[in-house]
Order: sequence, then structure tokens, then C-alpha cells
Amino acid sequence: MHHIMQLLKQRYNMLQLNLPIFTPKLKKTKGEIYIFDLIRKKYLFLTPEEWVRQNFTAYLINELKFPVSLMANEVSIKLNKTARRCDTIVYGSKGEPLVIIEYKAPTINITQKTFDQIVRYNMVLKAKYLVVSNGLTHYCCIIDYEQHSYIFIPVLPSYKEL
Repeated sequence: MHHIMQLLKQRYNMLQLNLPIFTPKLKKTKGEIYIFDLIRKKYLFLTPEEWVRQNFTAYLINELKFPVSLMANEVSIKLNKTARRCDTIVYGSKGEPLVIIEYKAPTINITQKTFDQIVRYNMVLKAKYLVVSNGLTHYCCIIDYEQHSYIFIPVLPSYKEL
């Protein structure tokens, strides 16, 4: 494991994100590193964006008590007759989308374009919360459908508070 962590540090020049410390299941196959996806229950090729996704989903599960059974990664949606993929969707107990999360690699700055992407996804899904994270900076907003507005909040609430 120590060897893999060293390789991670060299390859991504960063281990700790602006999230609680998380020790993922990693494996090395043919010189490549794979990380275990807590939601999909399988190993995936480790990219900087996947590193953010796995750390963020661990935060949702471990700290905010989000039920794994109500979360999905890489969800296909139809947007203007085009297939798109939502990074993570968290559902309510009735199957309605509650939170949409979009991840970027730590080296990617979060811009208005990033928000435009998640807002377009939300035109289809109609979730209450939108989150964008590059692992270092996290933005969360609540959508008020009655007022046709949104409010940025400092942190995402626990699952029970959604």
C-alpha cells in the first residue's frame, strides 16, 4: 500500500484534498492504479477526477451519512436528445433526485461554465441541491423552484437535513 501511495503522490502531485482524510482501497495492475468505487462496488482506473469523486463520496457516506443505496455514479441522462453523464446523483426515499454533484480534477478551476453544465443537467433532473467540487473548492447551492432562484450555502447538509 505504501508503494501505491508513493506512486499516487508522484502521479497526481497531491494526496490530501480539502475533505476529511479517506483511505481508499487501491490496487495496482500492470503499472496502473485502480481505486474501489464505494457506490458501484468495483475498481476503476484512477484519474484525478476519480480521486476527487471517491474522496467526496466517502465524505458524503462517512460524514454526512448519505445512504450508499440512494447514490449513483456516472448516471446517463438525456439532454436535448443527447446522452450525457451526471457524475453523482443522490436520491430521496421516493426515488426523486435530491442532489446532483459534478466533479473536476484538482487542477481544474471551477468556472461559470462548470455551473452551466450542472444547471443543464438539472433541467432534466430537477434536484434541490447542486454541488460542484474539484476536491479543493466546493460550491453548493439550493434551488428554489417557486422563486426561480438559487442560494449558495457554505456546506451541504447531512442526508437527514436535506
